[in-house]
Amino acid sequence: MRQVPSYRCLLFLLALLVLAVPSFAQVRISVSFGPPALPVYEQPVCPGDGYLWTPGYWAWDTDLDDYFWVPGTWVLAPQPGYLWTPPYWGWENSVYIFHPGYWGPHVGFYGGVHYGFGYTGDGYYGGRWQDNHFYYNRSVTNVNVVNIHNVYNENVHVTNVTHVSYNGGPGGIDARPNQQQEAAEHDRHLPPVATQTQHRDEARSNPQLRASANQGRPPIAATDRPNNFRGGVPAKEAGAPYHPPANRAAGQPHNENAGQPHNENASQPHNENAGQPHNENEPAKPPVHARDLPPLQKPGMSGANQMGGNQKYQQQQQKLYNQQEKERQKLQQKQDKEDQRMQKNANQAQRQQTEQRHQQQTQQMQQRHQQQQEHMQSKQAPPPHKG
Repeated sequence: MRQVPSYRCLLFLLALLVLAVPSFAQVRISVSFGPPALPVYEQPVCPGDGYLWTPGYWAWDTDLDDYFWVPGTWVLAPQPGYLWTPPYWGWENSVYIFHPGYWGPHVGFYGGVHYGFGYTGDGYYGGRWQDNHFYYNRSVTNVNVVNIHNVYNENVHVTNVTHVSYNGGPGGIDARPNQQQEAAEHDRHLPPVATQTQHRDEARSNPQLRASANQGRPPIAATDRPNNFRGGVPAKEAGAPYHPPANRAAGQPHNENAGQPHNENASQPHNENAGQPHNENEPAKPPVHARDLPPLQKPGMSGANQMGGNQKYQQQQQKLYNQQEKERQKLQQKQDKEDQRMQKNANQAQRQQTEQRHQQQTQQMQQRHQQQQEHMQSKQAPPPHKG
């Protein structure tokens, strides 16, 4: 006798497929005039194995109605096999909209912007993952082979090199995503790591990195590590003359989702806001450790129980609650011990790597718990009362 899958099982499988590709709440911010050209600068030496180059870009400060430069920097990948897709500005509906960067197994579309150092506008040629190790292409990457041995040489040919920093619009880059880049949009993505967020916030607070002050030639164009602005690499020259409108307030971003915070970072995944000063109008910072998670909802407060769920279902809810609470405590204790050990015996790079791993552990646990709760509700919750 053939068994036909129940309607609830099909709904649950569909929910799992939706959860497999995380979606980030976005507030799309637009500016009426385009960002400056990309400055000309040299890449700092890679500080160590496992670091990937994240190119510099122009971000927007709504408080000052001004673009500011976020220096390029070397960042530890959140997990082996993941690559960085840079952010970019794109011309849509007569305004420039910021598209945030992300981590994923493949490099997606980033506007065709030629960021350099392996980012040709189409893909990334600065290195590749092999057996959980990152191998650097020395032809386009500044690597010290005395310290890093996993290297190779592969020439990269680029035609029509330009310093334009936006896609579409007057004078913009004419590029559209190809089939592979469109497929990459559906990969599992991770938002910028905490060190990238802190790096951007540090840049935002530096008056010299504002476009109105440096005219497209930032005094700190790149750094060897996130937040290490002392001794940063200055830009050799601006990519092109910068002529913003006389009244920059006319370029104030248009918020397509009213009531949301006005900043270019809001369109980015949640942990892009980590490290910013607290603002009650901004979304909460994402959890880095298990102790940062909000308390679990107790079974007695669940909607199913309020609707008159049976005793067996309540017991199962209580069992799941106890199991998840125990798992939280176990992860929290483990993370606390690792943090204490890092504070005593680790350098900055090791601490950053540990923090990134903790954030990934916490997010994975949170997502797993959510799936378990939805599974129980879809499979075991009593049907709604028919009036």
